Amino acid sequence: MQWLQLIIAATREGSGVIEDALLAVGAVSVTLEDAADQPIFAPGVGEMPLWDLCKIKALFAADSETSKITAQLERMLNGSLQLRWEQLEDKDWSQEWKKYFSPMKCGERLWICPSWIEPPDANGINLSLDPGLAFGTGSHPTTHLCLRWLDSQNLTGQTVIDYGCGSGILGIAALLLGAEKVIAVDNDPQALLATRDNAERNNIAAQRISTYLPDEVPQDAVGHTMLANILAAPLIQLSPRLISLTAANGQLCLSGLLEHQIEAVSQPYREAFKFDSPSIESEWAQLSARKHSR
Repeated sequence: MQWLQLIIAATREGSGVIEDALLAVGAVSVTLEDAADQPIFAPGVGEMPLWDLCKIKALFAADSETSKITAQLERMLNGSLQLRWEQLEDKDWSQEWKKYFSPMKCGERLWICPSWIEPPDANGINLSLDPGLAFGTGSHPTTHLCLRWLDSQNLTGQTVIDYGCGSGILGIAALLLGAEKVIAVDNDPQALLATRDNAERNNIAAQRISTYLPDEVPQDAVGHTMLANILAAPLIQLSPRLISLTAANGQLCLSGLLEHQIEAVSQPYREAFKFDSPSIESEWAQLSARKHSR
């Protein structure tokens, strides 16, 4: 099916009114994007920040009367708008993104390979991945930093906890790199489904990976290695939980934070862990540490 797309320039203050007007005149979807390369990192709990300058994109049926819709919007919003119409090609948008996802090497041994592409190194450790609706393709610096760190570790026989597992990429990588068992935790049921699907795709036996919502994690669960690639605020808030789930002398790998957030994130863990030097990639940081014996 073909669509017409209307693009409108807006400020943060005016975006809500424009969004409501677009839906009122028949838009089937409305999307807000950054119009001035203004990054928004790690919002606080309950916050919904928006860019100062926005690009609002609305989809309409291909047979919509563009001049009539434009006139209606200008009447509703009391003036002329910076807008343009364009026709979208008829594509399978659920598959279109796959063109931009290619195999990626993480460290010395590990490759992350799209499930629809043949691995480039038959002798490497190849993780076949289809992220589905969950976060985690390996391309973001936070995930890439964690994968490189995992590739450098000896995980043989370990139980690894992947807290905030997303697509399951970190936990599955740990299993392929020698871990015995993974406990994958996420508050999104779609993430747990994606994790199980990706584990099966990589021929991981079901008993080697268990998936849980946060309040369903067994009370006696403990990991030799704790992985948490989330964001700075939840890393701080969850610190008591992550500390208690990590075995004595166990390892900790934290990511999802920016370089300037290193001190704030590491502080609640310092009594229990000794930290290594951080790894940095494109302003993002990854922290690793070893838990004290007792």
